[in-house]
Amino acid sequence: MMFDRARQRMVEDQLMARGVSDPRVLHAMARVPRHEFVEEALRHRAYQECSLPIGYGQTISHPYTVALMTEALELEGHERVLEVGTGSGYQTAVLAALCANVFTVERLAPLAMRTRKLLDQQGLYNVALQIGDGTIGWKAEAPFDAIVVTAGGPELPRPLLSQLRRGGRLVAPVGDGESQSLVRLRVEASGIQEEVIADCRFVKLLGRFGFAQ
Repeated sequence: MMFDRARQRMVEDQLMARGVSDPRVLHAMARVPRHEFVEEALRHRAYQECSLPIGYGQTISHPYTVALMTEALELEGHERVLEVGTGSGYQTAVLAALCANVFTVERLAPLAMRTRKLLDQQGLYNVALQIGDGTIGWKAEAPFDAIVVTAGGPELPRPLLSQLRRGGRLVAPVGDGESQSLVRLRVEASGIQEEVIADCRFVKLLGRFGFAQ
């Protein structure tokens, strides 16, 4: 099929060529149908190296960005992962293919309901979705093995760190509304280790521990 070939080219030309090497991540990106998570009128662009609008002022991230953030979580398959910002559900679907359970929070109710339906259509029943402020996390389901934030905030939301299991990883873009750095934190017995993975640009993270609306 046309989309199958386009998806494989995406993996080879956009991901592997730029250094994404985790075989599980590459396999998931080669399987998850990105074209199902964009508007029908934009499906011909689904596997291009670009972000695309999904409505409500939100976008679906570049395939490389999704792969880079997912690889940075270092998932092995048994993890419970929190996603802050469900958006289109594409990143959610990739995570669902790589871990035991995904807990995802979306602040925009109409978007969340549309995406929940789409995730169900894809048979992704290991995903729990909650409508609310993702910057405060999901305390009732904590602790998590990994947390990914899919919008850029002025700083890392403090509640998320308290919901990470020891040994856990948190990946999030941090910076102003124009540009951010993609940061990974690890919770170790000796303390929190922080590293910058790449420069990036995301929509603003809104919420109590993000930007004001």
